Amino acid sequence: METSRSKDEKAYEGLSPFELKNKLISMAKSHREKMMLNAGRGNPNWVATYPREAFFLLGSFALEEGHRVLSRPGLAGAPDAAGMGERFEAFCRIHNDRLGAQFLTDAYRYATQHLGLEGDGFIAEMVDAILGDHYPTPDRVLANTEKIVRAYLDMTMCDNQPPDDTMELFVVEGGTAAMTYIFNTLKENHLIKAGDKIALGTPIFTPYLEIPTLNDYELIIVEIQQDENNNWQYPDSEIEKLADPAVKAFFLVNPANPASVSVDKDSLTKIADLIHTRRKDLIILTDDVYGTFVNGFKSLVATAPRNTILVYSYSKYFGATGWRLGVIGIYQDNVMDEMIAALPRDKKRGLHDRYASIAKNPEELKLIDRLVADSRAVALNHTAGLSTPQQVMMVLFSFQELLDAESHLYRKEAQDLVRRRYETLYAALGETPPELPCYAHYYTTIDIRELAQKRYGDAFARWLDAEHEPIDFVWRLADEKEIVLMDGGGFDAPEMSVRVSLANLFTDDYEKIGKGISALLEAYKQEWEAGT
Repeated sequence: METSRSKDEKAYEGLSPFELKNKLISMAKSHREKMMLNAGRGNPNWVATYPREAFFLLGSFALEEGHRVLSRPGLAGAPDAAGMGERFEAFCRIHNDRLGAQFLTDAYRYATQHLGLEGDGFIAEMVDAILGDHYPTPDRVLANTEKIVRAYLDMTMCDNQPPDDTMELFVVEGGTAAMTYIFNTLKENHLIKAGDKIALGTPIFTPYLEIPTLNDYELIIVEIQQDENNNWQYPDSEIEKLADPAVKAFFLVNPANPASVSVDKDSLTKIADLIHTRRKDLIILTDDVYGTFVNGFKSLVATAPRNTILVYSYSKYFGATGWRLGVIGIYQDNVMDEMIAALPRDKKRGLHDRYASIAKNPEELKLIDRLVADSRAVALNHTAGLSTPQQVMMVLFSFQELLDAESHLYRKEAQDLVRRRYETLYAALGETPPELPCYAHYYTTIDIRELAQKRYGDAFARWLDAEHEPIDFVWRLADEKEIVLMDGGGFDAPEMSVRVSLANLFTDDYEKIGKGISALLEAYKQEWEAGT
């Protein structure tokens, strides 16, 4: 018999888990006697302090430099670069009692001594950028910023073993903007079109499931499914699906969301080998935002650079979702540019007309520059680019890792934080935490049906399946326990699984969540026993 609750649940099952989450929050908040625990969204509850200390101190130096040129009440001038590096070092010495001073000094020395940047020019770029008094120039990324961010990506995404070619960057307003821009530019440049097949590594961040089917794109999804019983890796049979020439692109999140496991070395090699031999035309988009939570992480951009578009966001690792800091990376030698150059004449003519207002020879525009133009509807290309103060923050976050290359103290702290929460959750749940290789520990996926079967047997698990909607568990968890988790089914994880973010609550809260899951499962068991 269908209950009013099951009718309500059916009405919400078609929504994205991120929209369902809002309903669950409202239900959990309706119970005033307890505090809601929301482990649904992956917004970290920590912030990286040293780069922020440096940012605010750098702002003070920038204002001093402005007043050297022009100083009137409430007004300063655009600073002069000549001698700025020397003045900057002196400023840091004077303010050595401030926490950010040593960080800035070390960053300046790293930039000039290890990256070969010219001192006055580097500091002048940072000062002008933090004051924000000019449009981003170049619009794709500031010149020194690109070198610093690329050094960071070489270290963190390529395990200090980047390909020989040079990766060009487009800095954007977070990973969200990166996704939006890439889908749009691939379509506009005829690299994907309605009716094409694209492969998705599933389970996956829900928008990757939802965007392709919009009428903007009308793409056909081919799922490359991770095996939950094999450490969430891609079986050979799934990787083989990429050999189909009808599959135009493969989009994956690595480490995965919600599984939180990165692609292992064996699978990376198999995917790269397939690309190098049978699928030289396959476009790869790899979203690697959680890569810094896995030691020795290596992205597909490191093993198949000619085919891969890298997306990275600073939001999770540095506690910076509000800063909206993302980057798209494409190597100079890439198949996408070759595919655009080989388009039929009519399509090339249309693209010539599209970009004719921004380039003398539009057909020579690289994909990454087309991304920049398309991000501002082409006509506003001259005002494209990420806010320059945001680029400064991106540089300083990059230095947090570059300056810590030997000890990795910050990385150890961030990794330890999520691991402790992970262990606390499973201890409270009464289960041994899975010890998976390549595990980021940023999320964990708990298969409720599997847990039910393990604890109370096959008959109970079948009853749970047959008598309850897939989202019933997260629904009741919010309504009865004031605990908000994500519905795993919305990520194409097993139905009635839950995704727990280990980033946004304190360690003690995960004990309550673990106990709450067990208590609710026990309540289901009692209902089952009462009806049998």
